[in-house]
Amino acid sequence: MSQKDTDAPWTRKNGQSSFGYKNHISIDLEYSFIRPYQVTDASVHDSQVLGALLDEQNQGEEVWADSAYGSESIEWILQNLQFLSHINERAYCNYLLTAKHKEDNRECSQFRAEVEHVFGHWVNEMGGKLIGSIAKQSVKATIGVKNLVYNFKLYTFWENQNPKAVG
Repeated sequence: MSQKDTDAPWTRKNGQSSFGYKNHISIDLEYSFIRPYQVTDASVHDSQVLGALLDEQNQGEEVWADSAYGSESIEWILQNLQFLSHINERAYCNYLLTAKHKEDNRECSQFRAEVEHVFGHWVNEMGGKLIGSIAKQSVKATIGVKNLVYNFKLYTFWENQNPKAVG
C-alpha cells in the first residue's frame, strides 16, 4: 500500500514540476549558522516567507537575497523595518540590467552563496535533500532536526578553528 502526501501539492517553476516542501532559511554571515527557518510546501513563493525569516536578534542590518524577493512592497517593508536591502536586480524582456546592476548582483551573490552552502552540505554530508516523511508536521520536524544537526556540526567546526571565538 503506498501513501500519498496530501499536504504537498504539485507546482511548476521554469517548466519543471515539483512536489514536496521547501526549507527557507536565514543565516548569519559571520558563522553561517541557520537562524530562523520556515518549512512550506513547494508551491509557496520564496518572497511570501521573508517576514518570518527576518531576525531582529541577528546583529546584521542587511538583507541579502536573490531576485525572487525583489518587489516594491518588500523594499518598502525592509526600509520601514530599517533593514538595508541587497536584493538582486532582475532583468525583464523590456528592462535590461545596466553594468552597475550586474556588478551589484555579483557582489550580492557572494553573500547569498553562503545560504547555498547549507543546502550543498545537506546534499553532500547529510544524506541529500530527499526526506522520506509524509505530512507537513512530520516533514517540518525532520527538516528542523536537519537544520539543528547542521548547526551542531558547524559549531563543532568553529570550536575546532578557534575555541574562544564561538560561545
